[in-house]
Amino acid sequence: MKANEVRKMSAAELEKKLGELKKDLFNLRLQHATNQLDNPVKIAEVKRDIARVKTIIRELELASR
Repeated sequence: MKANEVRKMSAAELEKKLGELKKDLFNLRLQHATNQLDNPVKIAEVKRDIARVKTIIRELELASR
């Protein structure tokens, strides 16, 4: 997921996407703990996506002030 893609989303879409990413991260951690995860790099990618979404949400909050 690129930052440009995230910036095009509305605030509601960003909140929904954040929830999905957190759920994905939980599932990946569960798979990792049970040795079922094929690609452990995926955990880091999802963490970065969460950080991107949170950053854009914060930027929108600051811009609305």
